[in-house]
Amino acid sequence: MAWSLAALAIVGPLAGAQQGDSLLVGPGVSRALAMARSATIHDVRYDLRLDLTASDSAAGIVAIDFERTGTGDVILDFRGRRLTSVSVNALPLPTPDYNGHHLRIPAAELRSGHNSVRLSFVSDIAASGASIIRTRDAVDGATYLYTLLVPADANQLFPCFDQPDLKARVSLTLRAPRDWRVVANGSVAGADTVGAAVTTRFTETRPLSTYLIAFAAGPWREYASTARGRAVHLYTRASRAGEVDADTLLRLSHRALDWMEGYFGRPYPFEKFDLLLAPAFPFGGMEHPGLVMYNEDRFVFRDRPTLARRVGRFSTILHETAHQWFGDLVTMQWFDDLWLKEGFATYMGAKALAELEPQADAWKSFFQSNKPAAYGVDETLGTTPLWQELGNLDQAKSAYGAIVYNKAPAVLKQLNYLVGEDAFRAGIRAFLASHAYGNATWKDLLAAIGASAGRPLNGFGTNYMLRAGMPVVTPEMESDGNRLTRFRLRQQPAQPTVSGLSPWPIRTRVLVMGRDGRADRIDVDITDTVVDVPALRGLPVPQFIFPNAEDYGYFLAMLDSASVVALEDGAIGRVSDPLLRTMLWGALWDQVREARLDPLRFVRLALRELPKETDEQIVPALTGRLDRAIRAYLSDSVVRSVRPDAERVLWNGIADTARGFGVRRGLLDAYVSIAGSAAGRDRLVEVFHADSVVGEPVRDPTRWSIVTRLLVLGDPRADTLLRTQTARDTTPDGRRRAFTTAAGRPRRDTKAAYFRRYFADSTLNEDWATGSLGEFNAVEHEGLTLPFLRPALDSLPYIQQHRRIFFLGSWLSAFLNGQRSPEAARIVHDWLDARPDLPIDLRRKVLQSVDELDRTVRIRNRGNVRTGGPR
Repeated sequence: MAWSLAALAIVGPLAGAQQGDSLLVGPGVSRALAMARSATIHDVRYDLRLDLTASDSAAGIVAIDFERTGTGDVILDFRGRRLTSVSVNALPLPTPDYNGHHLRIPAAELRSGHNSVRLSFVSDIAASGASIIRTRDAVDGATYLYTLLVPADANQLFPCFDQPDLKARVSLTLRAPRDWRVVANGSVAGADTVGAAVTTRFTETRPLSTYLIAFAAGPWREYASTARGRAVHLYTRASRAGEVDADTLLRLSHRALDWMEGYFGRPYPFEKFDLLLAPAFPFGGMEHPGLVMYNEDRFVFRDRPTLARRVGRFSTILHETAHQWFGDLVTMQWFDDLWLKEGFATYMGAKALAELEPQADAWKSFFQSNKPAAYGVDETLGTTPLWQELGNLDQAKSAYGAIVYNKAPAVLKQLNYLVGEDAFRAGIRAFLASHAYGNATWKDLLAAIGASAGRPLNGFGTNYMLRAGMPVVTPEMESDGNRLTRFRLRQQPAQPTVSGLSPWPIRTRVLVMGRDGRADRIDVDITDTVVDVPALRGLPVPQFIFPNAEDYGYFLAMLDSASVVALEDGAIGRVSDPLLRTMLWGALWDQVREARLDPLRFVRLALRELPKETDEQIVPALTGRLDRAIRAYLSDSVVRSVRPDAERVLWNGIADTARGFGVRRGLLDAYVSIAGSAAGRDRLVEVFHADSVVGEPVRDPTRWSIVTRLLVLGDPRADTLLRTQTARDTTPDGRRRAFTTAAGRPRRDTKAAYFRRYFADSTLNEDWATGSLGEFNAVEHEGLTLPFLRPALDSLPYIQQHRRIFFLGSWLSAFLNGQRSPEAARIVHDWLDARPDLPIDLRRKVLQSVDELDRTVRIRNRGNVRTGGPR
């Protein structure tokens, strides 16, 4: 092909637009446009050719072949830098109808049946905000590129039908510098070298949704492993190759593929399976068929990893591997069913982890990773159903978050429990077989599982897929002083104005812990607002009762006042089951967040139990709550009295050589985050200069955390330590940490400079920006950052338009969680009240995030704190 393109830039009004069809050709991809195209466009193929030899742009040509059954115009999506030429069925289109978002192909130029459109164009390459992300390695000066097209950014790269239900076969050709390696969804079919560049052709893919098209280019280092006839390749940038545990990542990927093939009952559905560790990648991972990309920093351990970190990495691999079937082989029809792929990938990853790594205690990790996050959003006024109606794919970014990623797998666990494992697995296999290489909806999934189970699931779908919000379940018991005379479970909605008052159908397992240590578990179907449990009548009055043993039900489990007292009096420390123990800690924390339990009581209980806790996954979950209570929920005067106790307990645990590495490491991380007294800061400086701690060498990640904490606290030694650490750690991760740490400097001019840079610096990639938000918004700096709260809210439309899918949620959480005052809450609510026309998706995002600020204000108001009892 010829790589020189005409200089003509085609931008102008859609002159052929008919009155009333502005919905079709406006910004984004509307549901109306998508439906119109899916009814008339079929059998799409893209032959896409891109020149990657320029630094800030990619010149391209795409030939789009498709079958057309309708009679109207055809509309393509494109919002790259410029469109330079168009031909339809081999005839040039001299005056294309193009408005910067969409290109209209007139019906007069089209045929019934096969059509071919050829377009030449130029698209951006940039550090952020582009469909091709560019990263320059400061260590060796190398440049790396990779694509990121989810949820609807493929049309930023090339003209296409950018909707998930118009799957296409893709043939890709890339021209790049000859010392680069290029990888893509398909395998290399051939390459030609001319001068300083090489042109690589890739095999045609199986049908893909446009957001799954991917490639990467740069001087990548390659590793490979073959097991049972399957080759898996790993690519990483050269400067970090020495840090990458390539053998482990390849082995884990083989194990993930083998398990998924067995469970789904069908082989891996694409041609090859490659992994790429992408620098400055804004997500944990992305499931492109044939080229799965992972966040480099989360997959490269620069110090000895704890079990939680190892489990987290393997869980991400399992999640993205599960996507190859759930999301890639069968794709949601529209992004209103985003949960369908994300929830299933997380849930299947947990099921796989439970079998492949029994020592990881997968269901405990599942609870810790999903339930608190899901509950934290689902009990707010901004919550949404799993199925989120989207009129335009521009709104899809707002759909990403805890409802899709954390509630959805929890609901699937309840569904699995409801129908049984055999019916659940058979239903999934039938679903995949019926819709392979196509698209489906949540109704298709429930129909398949319901058919396998021999029962309709319409009611389940109505309550858990279409209904916003969640139930709160509280146990109520009566006794004659010795034995239970009555036991009931009462459910009510967390937010009646969101979800209504009708009860959810719930199947759960109630645990009754006797005073003699005997645990009775009883399965209960909750079908009404109040349900009697006659099986518990006559049992001795228990120590405590927990209404969601083994975490099958999706609801917020409240504790009665007697159970709270019993757990405080030592019962929680006698619970040997780690899943139950972590759930009980979660329930106590929910009592704090509901302003039913004084946070000081929780802190003192945690400090009493931490020296006895041996589970290295429970320790960080518990200390994270301890950190939030001390830094946000307790008054400053109470913190001054309790912080030395916290520092002492944590440090004694760190120094206790009888405890395992993972526990001691978790306590060290908590100490760095919580320390604030003069003695605590001195000890942080000592650790910074030490050779070892918790039996391991002190490495750069620990030193960065210490510098960050001291800088946030305004310690006079912090700037010197920052300069020392910046000079010591010149790795890519070190440069990132230098940037994110400096955002924690307690100075107004620093905050102003960072805030400006978030919007004005086109070279600042999102991973660095996201990483700095926590330090910028440290709770200790709430006075400094309060003036930025309203501008941060004002920027939301811009962020939604120009940033990637998770950035908006991270932005809001950081700015709002960094505040504790009624004044800050008033600013947010006044901002909302003044904008009645704010798009509903943005309003919900703000309401989700402000809920924690509102709770913080309530909790800090001591007059509203109760110690237990009925809700």
